[in-house]
Amino acid sequence: MQKHPAIRSWLFVPGNRPERFDKACASGADAVILDLEDAVPPADKPTAREQVVQWLMTLSPATSTPVYVRINAASTPSFDEDVAALAGLSQLGGLVVPKTEDAATLARIVQGAAPSLRLVPLIETAQAFAVLSEIATAPRVDRLMFGTIDFQLDIGIEGDADELLYFRSQLTLASRIAGIAAPVDGVTTVLDDPALIEAATRRARALGFRGKLCIHPRQVAPVHAAFAWRDDEIAWAERVVAAANASAGAALALDGKMIDAPVIAKAIEILASR
Repeated sequence: MQKHPAIRSWLFVPGNRPERFDKACASGADAVILDLEDAVPPADKPTAREQVVQWLMTLSPATSTPVYVRINAASTPSFDEDVAALAGLSQLGGLVVPKTEDAATLARIVQGAAPSLRLVPLIETAQAFAVLSEIATAPRVDRLMFGTIDFQLDIGIEGDADELLYFRSQLTLASRIAGIAAPVDGVTTVLDDPALIEAATRRARALGFRGKLCIHPRQVAPVHAAFAWRDDEIAWAERVVAAANASAGAALALDGKMIDAPVIAKAIEILASR
C-alpha cells in the first residue's frame, strides 16, 4: 500500500467567488475545492474558470493547503474547456471529476496533464458502481469521493444512513484493493448542528472513510473532531501497547478480552496518528 496524505476536510468554494478563495485556504480545512460545477450558473462558468486559473497562477508554493478544482462533468460542454485550462497547472493539487462513470474519461484528462496532477473521481451514479474497480485503478486516481446526494437521486434511495451502507462499504473495499487512499464521504447539508455533523462523520469513519466533503467553514471543526481519537480510545491503545510490551510475545488478555496481533496493530495505529 502506498502512503497518502491525511486530508480529513475538503471545503467547497464557489468558483465564481474569488474573494473567498484565500479565506477558504485560511479556514483550517485540510484541502479546498474550487467548484466550477454545481455552485456556478451555466452563464457564469467561462468567467469562473478564468478567475480560478488566474488565482491559481498566483498561488504561492508556500501555501500549505492543497487546492483542487471540481470541473464540470464529461457530458457537459464545459468539460473540455475545464480540462484544457487546468490540467497543466502545477499549482493544482488535483481535479475532482463529477459524475465519473468510466476510466476512459479519466484517461482523457491526464493526457498532456502536469505530472503532479491527481484525479479524485466523484462516484454519484449507479453506473459508476458497476465499473468501480476500473475507476479506482485508473492512472492518477488518488482516492474516491461519494456524491451521496446525487447518488440518492439517481438510484431512488431516500436517506443517508443505513440506506447507503452497502454503497459506502463498496467504496472502502474498492479503494483498499486498488491501493489508493481511503474514500471521502459526501456532504452533510446541515450547517448549524455540530453534533449532527460529527455523528455523520463518525459513521463514515466507522465504515472506513477518512475524509468528508464540507460546504461551509463551520463544518470543518466537527469533521476534524470526528476523525480525532477520543481520550478513552487513546488510553485504551496505551494500555494495549504497554501490555503487549510487557508480555514479550506471549498470549495476553486485557479487560477480559484476548489481545492478538490485529488488536495490537490497531492500538499502535491510534498512538501514531493522534
